[in-house]
Amino acid sequence: MIRGNSILPADREDIELHTADGETLVGELAVPPGRKPTGTLICLHPLPTHGGMMDSHVFRKAAWRLPALADLAVLRFNTRGTSSLRGTSSGTFDAGESERFDVHAAIEFAEFHDLPNRWLIGWSFGTDLALRYGADPSIAGVILLSPPLRTTSDAELAVWADFGVPVVALVPEFDDYLRPDEARQRFAAIPHAEVIGIPGAKHLWVGDAETALNEIVKRVAPDVPTPLPTTWDGPMTFGDASAYRDRTVAAFESESVHPAAGE
Repeated sequence: MIRGNSILPADREDIELHTADGETLVGELAVPPGRKPTGTLICLHPLPTHGGMMDSHVFRKAAWRLPALADLAVLRFNTRGTSSLRGTSSGTFDAGESERFDVHAAIEFAEFHDLPNRWLIGWSFGTDLALRYGADPSIAGVILLSPPLRTTSDAELAVWADFGVPVVALVPEFDDYLRPDEARQRFAAIPHAEVIGIPGAKHLWVGDAETALNEIVKRVAPDVPTPLPTTWDGPMTFGDASAYRDRTVAAFESESVHPAAGE
C-alpha cells in the first residue's frame, strides 16, 4: 500500500534558486527515475507564518509519488525566510510582495533546465503568488488549491482572462476562507477558469491529499489514468511524517479558524 510516508523512486536533488533581488532559496527537484518528465509542477506553498513550507503535506506527497506514478517533475522550494528540513531560504517574509522575485526565480529555473509543460501549483497563500506573479509566457497553466483570494486584486485576476492558459481552482466544500459558490463569483473575471468544488474537503486537505493529486494529474498529465494507484510493486522507502506534523497540521490548523489572522 502507498501510505502517507511512502517514498517512491525518483531522481532527487537539492537545488538553490537565486532571485533578482539577491536572495537564495532552498528547494528540491524530483524527476522520474532515468527518464524525462512529461510535465512539471512548480509548487508555491501555503503561508509560512502559519506553518506553510515546501514540505506541506500535499506538496511533499506530490514529490514522493508523482515522478514515479505520473512521470512528472516536482519543483518545491521555500520562499524567502521560510524554513523546513531542507533548510532556510535567505531573506525575510514580505506578505506576498517581494515574493514576486521568488516566483520568477522558480519559473526561470524550470525554463533554464528545460523542464517541460510547466504548471504553477499554488496552495492558499501560494495561489495569490501564482495569480499575482505567474502570468509568464513559459507557463502552461495554473492550478489553485484552496484559493483565498485575499491579496489578488480584480485587476490581477483579469490578467488571466486574456492570458489564455488553463486556470483551475480546487475549492474545498468547507474551506475557511473561500467556498465554491463564492469562488465561482470571484473567478467569473476569468471566463475560462474551471472552479471545482471538492465535497467534504477543508482548507488544509487533511485526508484529501490524494484527491488533490488526482485532479492535478488529470490536467498536467491527461494520458495518465486516474485515480492514481494506491499500491506499488517496486522499491519503496519511507519518510518520517512525524517530523512535519507540527507544521502541516497542528500549527497551521490552529490559525485556520481565524480568517482575519490566517490566510
